[in-house]
Amino acid sequence: MIKTERLTKRFGRFTAVDGLDLEVVPGEIFGFLGPNGAGKTTTIRMLTGLLRPTAGCAFIGGYDIHAEPLRAKAILGYVPDEPFLYEKLTGREFLSFMADLYRVDEKRRIDRVAELLHLFGLEERADELVQSYSRGMRQKLAVAAALVHDPSVLILDEPLTGLDPRSARILKDTLRMLAGRGVTVFMSTHIMEIAERICNRVGIIDRGRLIACGTIDELKGLSQKDMASLEDLFLQLTGGTAYAEVVRSLEEGDLP
Repeated sequence: MIKTERLTKRFGRFTAVDGLDLEVVPGEIFGFLGPNGAGKTTTIRMLTGLLRPTAGCAFIGGYDIHAEPLRAKAILGYVPDEPFLYEKLTGREFLSFMADLYRVDEKRRIDRVAELLHLFGLEERADELVQSYSRGMRQKLAVAAALVHDPSVLILDEPLTGLDPRSARILKDTLRMLAGRGVTVFMSTHIMEIAERICNRVGIIDRGRLIACGTIDELKGLSQKDMASLEDLFLQLTGGTAYAEVVRSLEEGDLP
């Protein structure tokens, strides 16, 4: 459902993502890991059509995200690391607005919005303005908005940021439920424990290159040492902060 072929992004002379070949199948929860500035967000922005690659291509459900953006985005749900929400709408109004954008029919829209508000524990605050929501509530609303049209592919950039333990548990259970229904989940995260517990496979990117990809057991087999956790392996495989800082500044728009 997600496939990249030699996906590359350069900012001037600097290569942020370098020849990424990756494939994620239906029903899989795929964790995308890497140090700050390794190229995770740049990759996600290319997968979602927000950033045009310098070379290579990305496919969502078999559709080239840049050649056939409407078809690809119709089956895609996306939660960025800093979601934008309309603060002068209520939570219910925001979800209804997002459903309209995806052309969800009226009867289904009403039912779907109610389902999502209940699922994420937002029912009691559904008719209050988003501007009154806490950071965690905003994050849950953003995830609900990404699910309002029943996408077959869900891409999340650091989705657990700002969530309390109960909300984080709800989101993890929701991702497992979606995967069980055949939805493809692609998520970046810095929380190794989460990746180790819920992801079927993980990929580790460093300095713009995919340096490891597979199940947790497969990745641990890459090490010459006995690895007690994914975190141990991650720290062994990655390193170098100077490069990361440069890429992070590029991703944030501070281009040379």
